[in-house]
Amino acid sequence: MTAAKRKVMYLNPVGTSLYDQVFADMAAKYKLPGTEVHITSLAESEGKFTHIEFRSYEAMVTGGIIKATRAAAKEGFDALAIGCFYDTALHDAREVSGDMIVTAPCVASCRVATNLANRFGVIVGRQKWVDQMSSTVNSYGFGPSCSGFYSVGLGVNDFQSDHAETNALLTRVGHDAIEKDHAEAIVLGCTLEIGFHEAMEKDLGVPVIDVSIAALKEAEYAAELKSNCGWKPSRKWSCEAPTETEMAAIGVFDQDDIFGNRIVVPA
Repeated sequence: MTAAKRKVMYLNPVGTSLYDQVFADMAAKYKLPGTEVHITSLAESEGKFTHIEFRSYEAMVTGGIIKATRAAAKEGFDALAIGCFYDTALHDAREVSGDMIVTAPCVASCRVATNLANRFGVIVGRQKWVDQMSSTVNSYGFGPSCSGFYSVGLGVNDFQSDHAETNALLTRVGHDAIEKDHAEAIVLGCTLEIGFHEAMEKDLGVPVIDVSIAALKEAEYAAELKSNCGWKPSRKWSCEAPTETEMAAIGVFDQDDIFGNRIVVPA
């Protein structure tokens, strides 16, 4: 077995392992040979969530994401990707990540999209998501490059149930984004839209970005930069971390069994 040059965790921030193998297959296909990837999900004790479409669900799992980030940092991971396009708890997790770099699908895919095109559209599952996702895209400074958000009327758990129907819906609204609003690239705004981008690119003729791949590859790239260039997270001013003494006194930041499932994709 090849020794890992980079160690990356892809955290599926729900209390079920239902989709972990889907992400593991993605990692095996797209990671670099020297990268070891751990696909993890939260323990059921954090709530038996299969998705976090609702802000109330996000609030419930945020504590689990924080504890998972702490655990990954202690295990010596170079980088972690939080696998939800809401970028749930991204800034919160970064505070407690030590020298480990933390990223997430929205910020990663927007960076990819704006490297490939001047204007991108985001395909979302339900209209419910648009307000929060547009706020997040705007907060990162990508709002002027975003042509809009395009709903296909599917909840998170629906994307993998009928691949042919999902692909047809995604492609149809992708055409709308391109022809009506002049999008030059398409972002698939749900981590479970995984596996559809290649066929869509052939139909649409523009780059189609799978956000799970974007998050994994950004985490991997950040890990490489950390190793080669010594670039580690800042802990100055707005990036200041809580002290270990205070976190220990509070007593809720560390949980040995925070991961309910783990699949290791070897280097």
